[in-house]
Amino acid sequence: MTSEARTMFGKIWEAHEILRHPAGPSLLYIDRDMIHEGSFHAFADLKRRGLKPRRPKQIFGVADHYVPTLGRSAADAASPAIAKMIDTFDENMEWGGVRHFGLNSREQGIVHVVAPEQGITLPGLTIVCSDSHTSTQGALGAIAFGIGQSENAHVLATQTLWQVRPKTMRVTVNGSLGHGVTAKDVVLALIAQIGAAGAGGYAIEYAGQVVRGLSIEGRLTLCNMSIEAAARLGMVAPDETTFNYIRGRHFAPSEQEWDAAVAAWRELPSDNEAVFDREVVLEGRDIAPMVTWGTSPEDAIAITAHVPDPASFASVEKRKAAAKSLEYMDLTPGTKLDGLKIDKVFIGSCTNSRIEDLRAAAAVLKGRKTAVQAIIVPGSTQVKAQAEAEGIAQIFRDAGFEWRESGCSMCAAMNGDVVGQGERCASTSNRNFVGRQGPGARTHLVSPAMAAAAAVTGALTDVRKL
Repeated sequence: MTSEARTMFGKIWEAHEILRHPAGPSLLYIDRDMIHEGSFHAFADLKRRGLKPRRPKQIFGVADHYVPTLGRSAADAASPAIAKMIDTFDENMEWGGVRHFGLNSREQGIVHVVAPEQGITLPGLTIVCSDSHTSTQGALGAIAFGIGQSENAHVLATQTLWQVRPKTMRVTVNGSLGHGVTAKDVVLALIAQIGAAGAGGYAIEYAGQVVRGLSIEGRLTLCNMSIEAAARLGMVAPDETTFNYIRGRHFAPSEQEWDAAVAAWRELPSDNEAVFDREVVLEGRDIAPMVTWGTSPEDAIAITAHVPDPASFASVEKRKAAAKSLEYMDLTPGTKLDGLKIDKVFIGSCTNSRIEDLRAAAAVLKGRKTAVQAIIVPGSTQVKAQAEAEGIAQIFRDAGFEWRESGCSMCAAMNGDVVGQGERCASTSNRNFVGRQGPGARTHLVSPAMAAAAAVTGALTDVRKL
């Protein structure tokens, strides 16, 4: 073992590195492979080659991307083709001997919500899934990243994967956050500062007082949207908050194994003298509730600001992109964002659909009524049950929200839940690309509390006023 100071990323990577190719890539051992319905390509590849999953107990399947949120059977799916995909997923899981959570399982949900809440995600692990937002799970101190279906087939067959080692970036968020400011606002502020390509080629570690003060739910949101800055993954070092969150969960270490597990996890945080390839610093007090105005997550500004003029950007490329974004979003420079009328509100997605997110939205909605169509999609069946037990679901219903079954829903818009052509939606999801929530849909990314405020007023609204 080397005596030089190491980052948390370096410690976990080196513990999983089987060998390094002279050309650069490393063969990594993979602890967890998370599977969803889009995995049929990988399973077809295995069957064609006469292979079976090598370590089925380290693979977990969850139906989430294509599942209906208005029913719990494949027959409720948006189309016969999607129904067949859901059925094929169940068949592949059975064929491979893989533990999986189908539509009627009480463990079903969005894969990146289910894995932490079930204790599948643990500090020090390597975790992959054929979805870019697998980075979410780094919030518990794991190396977690998205892969393609050919890579997925490789992991299924060998429990290993070739990867090029990324550089490291530390994002330190100092001080404390103001009233109404959340983890979603922190990560949008970061992406606005460094750009949508700003973390390309890096693994981000989040640090500082603000990050330490966040709940696991908040940290999951940070790591989830690391991908929107082009990072390979995001991570937060495990601490007492992490250990308290994990203990007692279904797949967590047993009480007999607990002390040894925590002792190992305490060795993971980056050494004090560890050197990162890049350092970025944000001040918590400078961050306001954020909202996006364009068609990239980097197009994020404070709710108190105005739509920027494309001419104000330094580069020719950004000026062109901004002008194109404003045309698509039907916005003019100088428009005040606070008060901009919207048509729909969506609260859900692997970014912001956990119980804490729902509580934050319900706190704004209590005793109020929605002014526009609004839906809420819990991140898992267990989150849904907990919200119903706490009375949160009734607050949403009383306010006029549609209370749905769990799934990716309107974030992915491949399951029947879409924003209409030309409609403007305040969304807690992670992407505002052209057509992301449906052809011609216009998406404004916000936190759950901000989305609730927009639902009540029918416009983008500074939640601090409510």
